[in-house]
Amino acid sequence: MASENYGEMSGEDMCEYLKEKGLQKWADAFKEKSVIKLWELNDDGFMSGMGIHQPEERQNILDSILKILPSAPEVFNDPIHGGMELHPLLVKIIDTPQFQRLRNIKQLGACYLVYPGATHNRCEHSIGVGYLAGELVKALKEKQPELYITDRDILCVQIAGLCHDLGQGPFSHVFDQMFIPKAKMKTWKHEDASVEMFDHLVRSNEDLKGMMKACGLKLPQDLVFIKEMIKPRAAQEESSPQWPYKGRPEEKSFLYEIVANKRNGIDVDTFDYFARDSYHLDIKNNFDHGRFIKFARVCEVDGQKHICTRDEEVNNLYDLFQTRYSLHRRAYQHKVKQIIEHMIAEAFLKADEHIQIEGSGGRMFTLSTAIADMEAYTKLTDCVFNQILNSTEDNLQEARKIVTNIFEDKHYRFLGEIKTERISTEEEISQLKEDLAAALPLPREGAQADRLTKEDFVVLHATMDYGKKGKDPIDSMDFYNKKNPTQAFKIKREQVSKLLPEHFSETLFRVYSRKIDPESLEAARGHFEQWIEGRKEELPAVLPGQISTRPEVPSVTTRKMATRPFVISDDEVDFR
Repeated sequence: MASENYGEMSGEDMCEYLKEKGLQKWADAFKEKSVIKLWELNDDGFMSGMGIHQPEERQNILDSILKILPSAPEVFNDPIHGGMELHPLLVKIIDTPQFQRLRNIKQLGACYLVYPGATHNRCEHSIGVGYLAGELVKALKEKQPELYITDRDILCVQIAGLCHDLGQGPFSHVFDQMFIPKAKMKTWKHEDASVEMFDHLVRSNEDLKGMMKACGLKLPQDLVFIKEMIKPRAAQEESSPQWPYKGRPEEKSFLYEIVANKRNGIDVDTFDYFARDSYHLDIKNNFDHGRFIKFARVCEVDGQKHICTRDEEVNNLYDLFQTRYSLHRRAYQHKVKQIIEHMIAEAFLKADEHIQIEGSGGRMFTLSTAIADMEAYTKLTDCVFNQILNSTEDNLQEARKIVTNIFEDKHYRFLGEIKTERISTEEEISQLKEDLAAALPLPREGAQADRLTKEDFVVLHATMDYGKKGKDPIDSMDFYNKKNPTQAFKIKREQVSKLLPEHFSETLFRVYSRKIDPESLEAARGHFEQWIEGRKEELPAVLPGQISTRPEVPSVTTRKMATRPFVISDDEVDFR
């Protein structure tokens, strides 16, 4: 990306950089210069004119400058986006240990244990998001020069896209949504760690700040802007009377909607993971993000500038959110994937205090405390799973047993799922498990009491929606038409189609049996069926679940259940 100050530094920045490199003797000589073109330092006459005559002194300065002098862009070949041309500063960031860590974190957590092709990682996703962020902001700049989008803006948006997932933990959302809440008893999101890891990345990698300045970035303002895009404020905070951001003024509010759009969820992060995950899962993606980028425009809405799209694209956007729902139902919250990830979180809890990770200053951290130290957290990846699996220590025996059971297909078995709004808290889930244990199945001839307890049942909830909980996300999207591309307006659902969904969210409560030996599993099914039988009048009517089997397992037998107000399915099937 060419820029009016690409490969240039102010004399003050040059002075500061040379002092950091121990070249104080000549640092002040550069301070008087307003602008220094870095490539001119190759010319002996330039430095001689500044009084730097000794060849070895000129070479020391030149060697330092060459480390931050931007090179030509590089092209990354990608199965989703093809040849992606990336700015040399992005390549510099990609080459850091903090970013390379993402190669060892699965994009979809344990999904590869259900869908064998889903082995892609956070690294390739993040590169794709950085690339798409650049494509969208460049398209806006080309179509609307009145927005005054600068090359600094473009580079900052690309860096934010590239670094938005730096804080992901082992098995992605298993770590921040399942393990940390149980281990630390607090809410902690990977976006928090992404901001901290970005700071750590900038501090820890020599010459990175210098290269940022050489590429035209203004520090620390642009670093603040990048972090604000990585972790933007909620939509209700953005609409407050006072502009909440410091990185860019309110006139450039639309820039905060490119990487992580809190208004409606339509952003380049979503574009990449839809396309990439669908490709690796072999699930159809009906949304064309390239078309969205071509039609995107910025219009003023309620005093702020927001990204809008053509009115003709409204059906495509509904396809986007339907694709999101489909991916969640079929893959992200697949019932077997969900229980496997629950077991991984259990293993992490068992191993938490027994795995030591060295952090800053030689201090030691555990799996859960590593989030407080980015040097330790850099070392924390999916590899901890194999560390537990291959361990021989007695104190890791319980955790090792859990991960061994996962690999041996001895995961907890699915009994059924319930659609109800009567359960919402941990206390109510705990009560449900007690009720399941108390719901004794009908006695069978020769059968003995099974003695199942509440601990023998696992209840997990799965919420699937269109991205805005129970709301229609299109209500938060603004459109323009061909005749008046500067005027934004809303489109009501009745103007689109009568076939659109009435509800945009549903929560399922899935019941599993910890014991998987045939007798205990049969008893657990009996408890579940008896519990349902006693409450069928309270629960909404739902069609029985469909049993899907793999072609290579034709001998699977299933039981057909009578229509009841719940979903139930045999788990004799190996869904992997």
